[in-house]
Amino acid sequence: MTQDELKKAVGWSALKFVEPGTIVGVGTGSTASHFIDALASIKDQIVGAVSSSKASTEKLTSYGIEVFDCNEVDSLSVYVDGADEINYHMQMIKGGGAALTREKIVSAIAKKFVCIVDESKVVDVLGQFPLPIEVIPMARSYVARELFKMGARPIYRQGVVTDNGNVILDVHDLIISEPIALENKINSIAGVVTVGLFANRKADVALVGYADGVKELHAR
Repeated sequence: MTQDELKKAVGWSALKFVEPGTIVGVGTGSTASHFIDALASIKDQIVGAVSSSKASTEKLTSYGIEVFDCNEVDSLSVYVDGADEINYHMQMIKGGGAALTREKIVSAIAKKFVCIVDESKVVDVLGQFPLPIEVIPMARSYVARELFKMGARPIYRQGVVTDNGNVILDVHDLIISEPIALENKINSIAGVVTVGLFANRKADVALVGYADGVKELHAR
């Protein structure tokens, strides 16, 4: 199976976590896009969706699925999204698509976070994928200097503006052995909107696409 076929397989597998008559949290990216395709097949069974990006909102709307503002919803039964990396504790790096802040907000109000990935995203230790950080533009240089003091190598993602009007620093050369502590430390830097470490709010379950099928993983 190709990588895209694996992504499609996990996207469709996530339908089993969707409860009829609910509003579904929907993520961003190529794997989440397959989930939106799957969700469209049962759109008459759900109330609608809360989306983590403009791109996902546009796709949901094109299928005739009503998209609710996050402020209109007290909680979600499930949030389905991909990841750039996920470890066996269900902690993730997210933000390759620059939607990390909205993804964090939607996942925060979800009772269950279902992460959908192909096998290439599963790692023992996070950090091979550059860690995205959303930063208020005026703080970009200051935040970069603070990250450099931590032994990291931040690189400004040129030409990218988030849906919130901010910029992205991609942090290289970090071995993330203590994800929760690092998430809290980076989030405490003035000017950081959020870091793409999902360690405090990790996934509850991962659906992983392997050549021999989709497997369900839980935290070790």
